[in-house]
Amino acid sequence: MIKKLACAVAAAMALVHGPAAVAADDFPNKPIRLVVGFVPGGGTDVSARILAQHLSGVLNQQVVVENKPGASGLIAGDMVAKAEPDGYTLLLANMQSTVAAPYVLPVSYDPIGAFTAVRYLGSVPNVLVINPTKNDLKSVKELVDTLKSKPGQYTYASSGMGSPQHLSAARFSQITGTKMEHVPYKGSGQAMQDLLGNQVDMNFDTLPGAIGQIRAGKLRPLAVTSPKRTDQLPDVPTLEEAGVPGMDVEQWYAVLAPANLPAAVLDKLDKAIGQSLADKGVASKLAEQGMVLGGGPATPKDFQAFVQKEYEKYGRITADLGLKKAQ
Repeated sequence: MIKKLACAVAAAMALVHGPAAVAADDFPNKPIRLVVGFVPGGGTDVSARILAQHLSGVLNQQVVVENKPGASGLIAGDMVAKAEPDGYTLLLANMQSTVAAPYVLPVSYDPIGAFTAVRYLGSVPNVLVINPTKNDLKSVKELVDTLKSKPGQYTYASSGMGSPQHLSAARFSQITGTKMEHVPYKGSGQAMQDLLGNQVDMNFDTLPGAIGQIRAGKLRPLAVTSPKRTDQLPDVPTLEEAGVPGMDVEQWYAVLAPANLPAAVLDKLDKAIGQSLADKGVASKLAEQGMVLGGGPATPKDFQAFVQKEYEKYGRITADLGLKKAQ
């Protein structure tokens, strides 16, 4: 009788606690999807692939990058937000898709409440680039003078509404008193193709998405948006040095999971990603792309608070720029 009672109690406890506990103990026992909300080739995609390759070895399970482009990353966000909170579907998020795009595009989920903040990766500056075969400009001053002489006749590409490229260009126009036309794409990769093909005039691209073409001499960098010059482009001035102060748009990357991720799974993922970021090879590859690792929240709890503050910040920025949500 006692034995039967003990078994019954154990069974009841398993129903309440068992599945999550077993899942956490056994995690991961199958491949993990790392979803990217943009087309291949852009900064988010490049960063995801660098991380996924090493993370596969740390977790002893394949981490597969899956591109779900569209709506400035919100299609991927919707997919991950509605996935099972088991750690097998993750989002390589960025500032754009997490805290900016929801202010300018319709969103079907709670941008903050729908996710568990897993790990902040780092930040990257934007770099103002032109194709010198189309516009042989040598400085930001030359660009501003040209834009003022031909208002509305020049175009800039972006990876979508609410992207750092979009907000950087909008802030640039606001500060300099110029007018440009916005041409949004489904990701930095497509935007880059059209910039190289002379279909658009410029881009405030993220450094990871542009650095290869800059090094190849196909694009000319005029300035970076960061407060300090970047090690990858030491001779390129900041926008403030070039006479355009007040740029407060910064792209950052992070890993998110669906809300209500079990604490034990969150802990495993956080530690595994941290181990990958600490690897010299991974850190070097990300640094080569222009990412500044760390410098942000160090724990999932701090990261969750950071996301909330960033969401409020970009609410103020989009309102100040007069950007309205598309219908």
